[in-house]
Amino acid sequence: MHLASRPLTLTERVIQDLRSKIERSVYALGDRLPTGKQLAAEYGVSAMVIREVTEHLRTQGYIESRQGVGCTVRARTSQAGFQLPPRQTLDATELAEVYELRLDLESAVAELAALRRDARDVAELGAILLRLERSLHDPRSTEADAQFHLRIAAATRNKYHQQLLQYLNTQLHETVRVARQNTMRQAGLPEQVHQEHVMLYDAIKAGDPVLARAAATSHLLRAMARLDLRRPS
Repeated sequence: MHLASRPLTLTERVIQDLRSKIERSVYALGDRLPTGKQLAAEYGVSAMVIREVTEHLRTQGYIESRQGVGCTVRARTSQAGFQLPPRQTLDATELAEVYELRLDLESAVAELAALRRDARDVAELGAILLRLERSLHDPRSTEADAQFHLRIAAATRNKYHQQLLQYLNTQLHETVRVARQNTMRQAGLPEQVHQEHVMLYDAIKAGDPVLARAAATSHLLRAMARLDLRRPS
């Protein structure tokens, strides 16, 4: 179903409002947007919704984001380059193609992370993994799952890998959430998914790029199978 024929989601409503404010110079070029916490309070939405909103505005070229600085307005009109269709319009074949892209990206990211990680990366990944282990049967653990993969990307020290993976994760957030809920309904599957994460973590901690790539590839192929997606022939 196309976006015009259904009610707007919370994310889409916030995107429209913020984009309008940027285009009308309520937030002028060079201005910083309010913090994520402030925006979440202003619009009455979750931090995850605000992350989706700011990621969308960033990929459209309206804002740029820098760690420790926040989001700054860079254009009043869209400067969009590569982008996926709205996730609501993706059919099974297109979603399989997106996952194939994610498969190629995340296997390369895992390999680089194993080569470049430091003690802080390993410690932070371990902490996220522990949170995931403690919430195996909690549907809200989707966010920790995304954080785990994004923290691996951060260990590559390549901001473009991080930005592309952030974009894909944001676009696929709802798909991953539904898949994780379905996984929790099947005996033993949450533990299996967690073990896949553990194998990926162990390979990166050990600094083994070959095992890290293999673990990431296996994890994404299994994720596709859980969604009943088949790689294009």
